[in-house]
Amino acid sequence: MNPHSEQDEKALIAFLDSRKYDYKADIDAEDKEGMKAFFDQYNKEIDEAEIESESYLDHDEVEKLFADRRKNLNLRKL
Repeated sequence: MNPHSEQDEKALIAFLDSRKYDYKADIDAEDKEGMKAFFDQYNKEIDEAEIESESYLDHDEVEKLFADRRKNLNLRKL
């Protein structure tokens, strides 16, 4: 997180400390690489699961779905 002011940062730290949350103030290069690898694998697994379950919609299908919804909502208003 990037608090907007020093006061916001102090309030956030006080909140995290009061709830006994473990947190790390800075992320080093090794952590960033590990996080990137984790999220790359996570996204890959989600993509594969969606395709395997046949619930995957490509961009054009999503556009059509939302256009149809808007059209139906507009017809109901009439």
